[in-house]
Amino acid sequence: MRTYLDFEKPMAELETKLEEMKKLAKDNNVDVSDAISLLESNITDLRKDIFENLTRWQRVQLSRHPDRPYTQDYIQLICDEFIELHGDRQVRDDPAVIGGLANVEGQSFMIIGQQKGRNTKQRQHRNFGMPNPEGYRKALRLMKLAEKFNKPIVTLIDTPGAFPGLEAEERGQAEAIARNMKEMFMLKVPVICIVIGEGASGGAIGIGIGDRVLMLENTWYSVISPENCSTILWRSWDFKEQAAEAMKITAKDMKNNKLIDGIVAEPLGGAHLDHNWMAAELKRVILENIKELSSIKFEKRIDQRIEKFCAMGVVVE
Repeated sequence: MRTYLDFEKPMAELETKLEEMKKLAKDNNVDVSDAISLLESNITDLRKDIFENLTRWQRVQLSRHPDRPYTQDYIQLICDEFIELHGDRQVRDDPAVIGGLANVEGQSFMIIGQQKGRNTKQRQHRNFGMPNPEGYRKALRLMKLAEKFNKPIVTLIDTPGAFPGLEAEERGQAEAIARNMKEMFMLKVPVICIVIGEGASGGAIGIGIGDRVLMLENTWYSVISPENCSTILWRSWDFKEQAAEAMKITAKDMKNNKLIDGIVAEPLGGAHLDHNWMAAELKRVILENIKELSSIKFEKRIDQRIEKFCAMGVVVE
């Protein structure tokens, strides 16, 4: 059964009526095709009206939609072959990070992404998509392996943040993220980073340094979530909507501030409505960018990568 967010409730009523009408027509062998077409047209118009005027907080809600495709879904839909590689060779395998060699239409590359869970058991197993230090070290090990065999790297970012637990800090969470950032700047192979859901804090940037940094249309990317920002400024989660507006964290905001290189369109209503369409679009974007970046000498790519990130922000001396 489809999950509706609060701002989708008006659409839910019409879609329920549409299903009832289709069932009635089928059960009673009655031709109501004109009425069905009219209702479908009304639903499309309403959907356009709702989704063309979303607030920043509503886009945050969409990025967290429980039916939204995760890294594992994209791997299954995009890749012709995928061989998952495990472990950081130091502590353990972190299930919050998935990585391995992929083949798509004859093009091979290393794909690495953060993975959430669909149900309670999976969420606990994946630690709600919050990697531990060994997750970032696994990611770096796979990146270095890709560099050794001259394979492009694609990272899929979807995390509420790196795991903030005491044991993660004891095992060097900050150092693991910082090392990943340093090493990703110097990788000789093309690197494409795509925010497919939530892009929060160092948890996102730990696999987010690339030649191309892209965001899906209904995602967010920021140093802190709107709820935590609200908690710090107002000592309450009640002002999360105001925080989201002030922070300007959507894909459009990031593009306007030159913090990302592009936005990947989603189907009307969000990626959760059509996994296959979204995967096909993501596949097209990945292959196009790999082809473009592979034609540039690695020395130039590294220089451009460093210059891009150094140009971000405002400095006043």
